[in-house]
Amino acid sequence: MNAVPAKSQSEVSFVKSMKCRECGSEYPKQPIHVCEFCFGPLEIAYDYELIARSISRKAIESRPNSMWRYHELLPLDAPPTVGVHTGMTPLVKADRLAKWLGVKELWLKNDSVSHPTLSFKDRVVSVAISKAREFGIKIIACASTGNLANATASQAASVGMPAVILIPHDLEPAKVLATSVYGARVVGVKGTYDDVNRLCSEIAGKYGWGFVNVNLRPFYAEGSKAFGYEIAEQLGWKVPAHVVVPMAGGSLITKIDKAFKEFTKLGFVEAGATKIHGAQAAGCGPIASMITEERDFVKPVKTPQTIAKSLAIGNPADAIYARQSMLGSGGFAALPNDDDICAAILALAENEGIFTETAGGVTLGAAKKLVQQGRIGADDGPVVLCITGQGLKTQDPLVDLVRKPSLIGPKLGDFDSLFGSGEFTGYL
Repeated sequence: MNAVPAKSQSEVSFVKSMKCRECGSEYPKQPIHVCEFCFGPLEIAYDYELIARSISRKAIESRPNSMWRYHELLPLDAPPTVGVHTGMTPLVKADRLAKWLGVKELWLKNDSVSHPTLSFKDRVVSVAISKAREFGIKIIACASTGNLANATASQAASVGMPAVILIPHDLEPAKVLATSVYGARVVGVKGTYDDVNRLCSEIAGKYGWGFVNVNLRPFYAEGSKAFGYEIAEQLGWKVPAHVVVPMAGGSLITKIDKAFKEFTKLGFVEAGATKIHGAQAAGCGPIASMITEERDFVKPVKTPQTIAKSLAIGNPADAIYARQSMLGSGGFAALPNDDDICAAILALAENEGIFTETAGGVTLGAAKKLVQQGRIGADDGPVVLCITGQGLKTQDPLVDLVRKPSLIGPKLGDFDSLFGSGEFTGYL
């Protein structure tokens, strides 16, 4: 077989079609997300034979350090036009946190330092807006609980696209500011995220805007696969024994699952049994509770009650598929409460120097429960936790939990008195 030239990203499409996940109906590439026959969700279908002839592990390793080193497995027909530096975030060996968690080998996939807005949403938005521009869409928009709003506004601004961001009215002020600063038009909606999402579907239908997580969702969601590709490559081209993934709409966990399976299909990693575990807050856990209560249907949460607002989607779009990824891999789910979440945020910061938002606290808090339950064995390894966002965005839950500064005068004697008071026990 003849290899496809390396420059072929602008010449060859590796996408075969859009395909319904329920009935299998196929569609040409277009900004739609629902099957017109059965109303099932659409996803991207690839020509894996062509991809196998086009890339190798060696070729990937030679490329720039961004998510686009895997461009054949992402749904663009031309080079990306936004987010070209996004991805390839650190995979951090976390020995101190491993002792706290009770496992032998622990790694943290740290998207809290993702370019440009410090969450994994930069990945999906770079795909969605690049695809929107291929389609000739002029206005970009989204429904968001915060991180997606930041990423959409930022990357739209980088190419001069007008952006309209719809958010729940009670979103954390830091996330609202970090969206508005890019010049986007932000609209607060008096309701839950699910209310916002329904409204966005209606707006997309009437105005024809490119909503990254509505009519562009099949393309947008594929960006999450790079999270999984990077984990496998950074582990030395192998998949972990366990991965713990935060769940909001449920897309990320399904795409990490898809990424591992694609790498196996292409022969980049040996077939391995990764147990995929899901994490949701106890105050809004419609997907995780399907697992823990052994249900095959979703019970929507009408009024989320959790500090983890970025995960607080009461009626998640990919719940059924997230459940399949967990159970199909032999994984499970856990639901830490708000106290568990805060304790996990502090443990991560104090042991590894990484400050994560509440979603990261949910992930680590869930992992702690899974270890305590024996679902993640102490000697299993490697274990990977997905840290998906930056703690500077959600500081409010920790205000009363961290040590307050000691106040002294500007003289050495003042410090000597403080030092001798017992506050510096352990510093000698």
